[in-house]
Amino acid sequence: MIIMGEDAQRVKDRDAQEYNIQAARAVAEAVRSTLGPKGMDKMLVDSMGDVTITNDGVTILQEMDIDNPTAEMIVEVAETQEDEAGDGTTTAVAIAGELLKNAEDLLDQDIHPTAIIKGFHLASQEARSAVDDIAESVEPDDTELLQKVAETSMTGKSSELNKDLLAQLIVETVEAVTVEADDGSYIVDLANANIETQTGRSTGDSELLNGAVIDKDPVHDDMPSSFDEASVLLLNEPIEVEETDVDTQVNIESPDQLQKFLDQEEKELKQKVQQIVDSGADVVFCQKGIDDLAQHYLAKEGILAVRRTKKSDIAFLRDVVGGNVVSDLDSLTEDDLGYGSVSRDGEDELFYVEGLGDEAHGVTLLLRGSTDHVVDEIERGVTDALDVVSTTVSDGRVVAGGGAIEVEVARRLRSYAGSVGGREQLAVEAFADALELVPRVLAENAGLDSIDTLVKLREAHEDGDVRAGLNVFSGDVEDTFEAGVVEPAHAKEQALSSATEAANLVLKIDDIIAADELSTSGDGDEEGGAPGGGMGGMGGMGGMGGAM
Repeated sequence: MIIMGEDAQRVKDRDAQEYNIQAARAVAEAVRSTLGPKGMDKMLVDSMGDVTITNDGVTILQEMDIDNPTAEMIVEVAETQEDEAGDGTTTAVAIAGELLKNAEDLLDQDIHPTAIIKGFHLASQEARSAVDDIAESVEPDDTELLQKVAETSMTGKSSELNKDLLAQLIVETVEAVTVEADDGSYIVDLANANIETQTGRSTGDSELLNGAVIDKDPVHDDMPSSFDEASVLLLNEPIEVEETDVDTQVNIESPDQLQKFLDQEEKELKQKVQQIVDSGADVVFCQKGIDDLAQHYLAKEGILAVRRTKKSDIAFLRDVVGGNVVSDLDSLTEDDLGYGSVSRDGEDELFYVEGLGDEAHGVTLLLRGSTDHVVDEIERGVTDALDVVSTTVSDGRVVAGGGAIEVEVARRLRSYAGSVGGREQLAVEAFADALELVPRVLAENAGLDSIDTLVKLREAHEDGDVRAGLNVFSGDVEDTFEAGVVEPAHAKEQALSSATEAANLVLKIDDIIAADELSTSGDGDEEGGAPGGGMGGMGGMGGMGGAM
């Protein structure tokens, strides 16, 4: 009995599992080479020809033209890791891919997917418990250790060259936006921290500034450029002649009529400017446009105006100077204004806006770089480091990096496997093997022998050295915590959780049914296509091949 359309495609049972595992592993292998201080970068070119050069896992996966539903599930692992922990995206995706690779070996031994899923779940719980047991506490005022966390996050990225300065700025930024809650915990509100970039100068010239930085010019040369104490208007309405909602035509029969029409427009602009003057505003940051005539009137009144201010900058300015974002000048009152000092840096062509009073808050991390590509990658590295440090302050736990935590957890999981009955025991051992992918890939990317490195690490951990990790620069096994390679425990726990859930989700699928509408590109002969040529219409991994 035929119950599906002619163009529908279906892959079942072992073929479906094999197809899904291949797709997931292809994603994991695409980012593996970027892991660690010696990881390589990827150049991604989008359909518009814009180039992105990065080794940030989530950025690579988001920019890649992935045309496969299973692969997209693995990309979600990276996105979840980015949202929850800020860093560790490559680790999470690599572990998910290795879990599925090991699961495939177990499936070949006729172990049922349900047993593997249960074993992975038990192993994940035990692994997270082990991370918590191994983790060491860190205080929010331990600046030195927090800087090590930031430096570890930036190592291997473009921001590494100036990581000492940047790490210091990052920790100062987090400290500036951290508050202690009533229950004694610490809350880091990164919404009060803004990142601005500027090209043409060295990264070493980056700085942390109180308040906001607006990369705009005054709309008129005769306007004042600075105020020590200014009433600031944040405007989300154009200071222009209002256009009608419907198409209209005006028929002019004489020059007098034209003059009256122009006079009415001028009157309307004068009225808008007068409303601003009456409110007492000294500075106007307008999200929309400002008419040339209105610019002239504002300059005559001694008001500084900036147009086309970014929506995100307006929102941040509201936190810095207080006040409200005004969308209708007719309703403008003095109560809508914020207060702060405004100064102009003529060399950098930037406005510095600092709030006044106890309610003022907000800092700006101004990152500089020689070119757009350089500063964009530095911004990605600093953003990750900011998230990592803020997570560390909120969570209060850190672990040794360099593969130390993965090898130790794997060792404990193998001991734990003996207490697990049934075939799930094999899945727990497979989970332990998957964790050791991290030190192996770190070694591979550094040009070291991964097998020899893993043997040395296992030996050190068997001797009780919980912090033993790989120094990728010397190739030695050492106490990475003392060496300054420190990572947040929460990021490791989140990576384990996300990778396990994604792997279990893929393993639970035994039937793929695709309607014709899912077809995009590619055919069954493409690399990464479905086993036996099936599901070719789902694009295989063809889209990924183009991006890499």
